[in-house]
Amino acid sequence: MIAPRLVGQARLFGDDVNTDYIISSTRKRESLDPQVLRHYLFEGIDPGFARTIVPGDVLVAGRNFGCGSAMEVAVTAILGAGIPAVLAQSFSRTYYRNAINNGLLPLICDTRRIRAGDRLSIGGGADMAVLNETTGETLMPETLPPIMLDILAAGGLVPYMRQHGGFVV
Repeated sequence: MIAPRLVGQARLFGDDVNTDYIISSTRKRESLDPQVLRHYLFEGIDPGFARTIVPGDVLVAGRNFGCGSAMEVAVTAILGAGIPAVLAQSFSRTYYRNAINNGLLPLICDTRRIRAGDRLSIGGGADMAVLNETTGETLMPETLPPIMLDILAAGGLVPYMRQHGGFVV
């Protein structure tokens, strides 16, 4: 299963965060290295944002996170910055699958009461309960199917396929 527990500070965004906001499509022409891309995370919205990230921070958004083009580097840049999870009210379908396939935890839950800087603790296992340690509130995200949990536990789809030689159902 997923790591026993993830703990980090909430980094807040709104609705309709598209992949070009996450990382400009021009940056993928320069490099696909996550350690390079992390420096440009959300540069179009806040040029200094990437410098403020602490590994373990959690992105928190509203509806339709990751909309726009199907750039896989929009997941790569987030992972390269050391961000293990994104909580959102909803995700674009393509971004959601890119996240799972690359080992980024996408959790669908009601994020409206989370504030910037809140300390979040995400439990391991199938329920993935999110405890807002700042407010004491517990959020219950939508349950991920077992195969998605297994893919995430392996670190993404490619490592999963290497370990299992295919899908184990």
